[in-house]
Amino acid sequence: MSLLTGAGLAVSAGLNAYVPLLVLGLAGRLVPGVDLPDGWGWLENEWTLGILAVLLVIEVVADKIPWVDSVNDIVQTVVRPASGGIAFGSGAGATTAVVADPAAFFTSDAWVPVAAGVVLALATHALKALARPIANAATGGLAAPIVSAVEDVGSLALSIAAIFVPVLVVVGVAGLLVWFLLGRRRAKRKRAERERSAARAASSGSGEAAR
Repeated sequence: MSLLTGAGLAVSAGLNAYVPLLVLGLAGRLVPGVDLPDGWGWLENEWTLGILAVLLVIEVVADKIPWVDSVNDIVQTVVRPASGGIAFGSGAGATTAVVADPAAFFTSDAWVPVAAGVVLALATHALKALARPIANAATGGLAAPIVSAVEDVGSLALSIAAIFVPVLVVVGVAGLLVWFLLGRRRAKRKRAERERSAARAASSGSGEAAR
């Protein structure tokens, strides 16, 4: 369960760097039975939560503006993996209603969970960053707010599931993967159709000019 908790939070960070950290901090501060491991108590600090909330608002807005979202993804290439490492390390080591002995997961060096979180978040971020420009190009930017909203909801749902119902992380990650793959295929198809339409229009225009 510790592994699923950490993995779910890391994947969530790959979608939105601040959601899992904010959820962890609030859960540790407000939910009885959720205790963050030693060294991660700063996530519960009210100043930390306030800063995370402000950064989350900026991220949510920027990620819904066409083309700005791609620039934001470049900036987040460092932030999201770092958040994933923190989320995996703190989440997998937290005591919750479903993880009673998190220390069992930390039989190896303490850096291993953090490194695992970085890798998972980076992989998720890369998939998101690659798919977004394709969707924007295929829809003229109209897909940006919709896709971003789905990613935000997915990040929140994964974070909550990772802490309280870790087994659902498997379902959630599988669902997100299918969403990305289908969305990318649909965007490529729409882009190809637009290019064919433009080519036909150009060809028709050239024929009329020749006549």
